[in-house]
Amino acid sequence: MKPVDYDGRQHTVYATGRALPGETTRTWAEAFSARAPAQRPLTVLDLGSGTGRFTPLLADTFGGPVYGVEPSSGMREQAAAHPAVRYLQGRGETVPLPDSTCDLALLFLSLHHFTDPPAAAAELRRVLRPGGRVLIRSTFSDRMPDLLWHRYFPSARGIEERTFPSLPATLDLFAAAGLEFVALDRIRELSAPSLAAYAERLRLRAISTFEHLSEAEIEQGLAALATDAAAEQVPHPVYLDSDLLTLALRRAEASCAG
Repeated sequence: MKPVDYDGRQHTVYATGRALPGETTRTWAEAFSARAPAQRPLTVLDLGSGTGRFTPLLADTFGGPVYGVEPSSGMREQAAAHPAVRYLQGRGETVPLPDSTCDLALLFLSLHHFTDPPAAAAELRRVLRPGGRVLIRSTFSDRMPDLLWHRYFPSARGIEERTFPSLPATLDLFAAAGLEFVALDRIRELSAPSLAAYAERLRLRAISTFEHLSEAEIEQGLAALATDAAAEQVPHPVYLDSDLLTLALRRAEASCAG
């Protein structure tokens, strides 16, 4: 499929359409902390940082400098400022940082955008310090969750099954670069406090999969969702289940690096 152009429409709606409720921010901060190296402060790479949804949070959580690396100039221009954060032009295959710079790297819904995954895995290995870890929030094609929005846009699930890598393929990819499996956590996160709020966010089409759907399906799905949201008398929060994969520099690799 054609790569999504985040310098087109997406960067103008992403920050609003993908904004996180406070509860969700706390959920992810706790999940990242549970799998990060124990020492503080940590130097962190937010690879595919987009509009900085998590970049300032990483600085506040881990106390060290954070580098948000993002290829889209439009997304970087929208990114949230923070005194401990630097946003840099770059991509998974070319991270503009010296060797052994980072204690932790976060890939939050960016893995599937890499054009050369082996090169990106090697770059992560290069910039990690001994004892460093990689946190990957991704959908995996063989572990596709039941997402509410897929019920309104039925083509979306098939598109995402073709877009996202499988978990075994991901583990093989990073193992070849010297990064080994630590844990796979299922994180339950609040997406929106009500169906009405959920519908309002989806109306912005800030999910890249929308770029691959027909206008007819989008209009039909948004109309059906708006109808259901209008009928909601008591607000019901919308939750989703997300995978968080943790990898670590293999011990032999860490010894060589040290």
